Amino acid sequence: MPSPAQRAAPRMPIAVHMLGLAVFALGTSEFMLSGLLPPIAEDMNVSIPRAGLLISAFAIGMVIGAPLLAAATLRLPRRTTLITLITVFGLGQVAGALAPSYEVLFASRVISALACAGFWAVGAAVAIAMVDFGQRARAMAVMLGGLSVANVLGVPAGAFLGEHFGWRSAFWAVAAASALALAGVLTLIPRIPLPAEKPRLKRELSIYADRQVQLSIVVTALAAGGVFCAFSYLSPLLTDVAGLADGWVPTVLALFGVGALLGTAIGGRFADAHLFGVLLSGIAASTVFLVSLALFAATPAAAIALSFLIGVSAFYTGPALNARMFNVAGAAPTLAGATTTAAFNLGNTGGPWLGGTVIDLDFGYAATAWAGAAMTATALATVALALRLRPVGARGTARPAQAEPHAETDRTRGPVVAERAVPRAPDGAPQR
Repeated sequence: MPSPAQRAAPRMPIAVHMLGLAVFALGTSEFMLSGLLPPIAEDMNVSIPRAGLLISAFAIGMVIGAPLLAAATLRLPRRTTLITLITVFGLGQVAGALAPSYEVLFASRVISALACAGFWAVGAAVAIAMVDFGQRARAMAVMLGGLSVANVLGVPAGAFLGEHFGWRSAFWAVAAASALALAGVLTLIPRIPLPAEKPRLKRELSIYADRQVQLSIVVTALAAGGVFCAFSYLSPLLTDVAGLADGWVPTVLALFGVGALLGTAIGGRFADAHLFGVLLSGIAASTVFLVSLALFAATPAAAIALSFLIGVSAFYTGPALNARMFNVAGAAPTLAGATTTAAFNLGNTGGPWLGGTVIDLDFGYAATAWAGAAMTATALATVALALRLRPVGARGTARPAQAEPHAETDRTRGPVVAERAVPRAPDGAPQR
């Protein structure tokens, strides 16, 4: 019988926590513009909707940049790639802080988004490579924790700096955080040797023919999009529907961030052992909370409490969604991280668009929660379909001796049992 020491989970490498710190800088830059649009619009002499395109530019850059840069850097050393990308990202923040015109600022946001997407994709693959199979969700929880802390601390701090020292000061602050992240990558991220057999793009792209990979993309996009369909318009919902004063908005947004941090921690703890259980329970909870928000948005206490709970449920599923993609696309670890990043940002782009469409149709701000609930309910049905279509022998849980296969069925021989895990090089590629 194993001793308690043997049963204890291995300690998470400090390098994974360093990647989480880098994600904090990336996430702060991605989301901080929501509190800086009015001063940017005034300084650049553009309308607020046009200034809002800076947010869309970043999201679209993430969708395009993640798979593009993952493919472009496939055969490059992982550590060198991370150093290059965080450097480019930091320089993008400096360019934004010094931007003399809207066009230059827009270009800096696109460049920053491309570097951010590439760093997340490669960083996720590095984090996965540094931990055991049964720690994948926990490693992803650490990285997502950086994103959650960005929402709790980074975004409000950016808004504070913008209000008291001008919007450019927020860009300088993120540039400084990027410099710290660069120093951490240089000192703490180990050199990861390339596999004996160099990765081939054609083989990695073949993952997109896998039905389970396709379903994972759909689930991730719908789950993220459903939450951000409502969250993107939470401010006017709180003031115009719930009747709260404007001063309550930062507090409620911070509560959402605290919920996100709590949800990430809980989801990362349980997702490795109960991956589908976390996905089903978390997305179902998000659906229930969104429906409740639509029904009780006019009640201030309910709107505040539900904002916190939606943050918990949305980020509770984050580690499982990331780990699931790596499980079903294990033959392409870099593209797996890139695909998850792109899927999340696809949802973060499509959800707000759907919410805006609902508002333009005069259904009101509360209707964004109904639309979001429809998206998460569809995501829930897709998870159930993926569970039903799993190959025989695949459990969806993390087991060191066995991984979920990529093959679904063999039409001539019937169902294929789960294949044994292939020994892998440090970057996750199969060894020969």
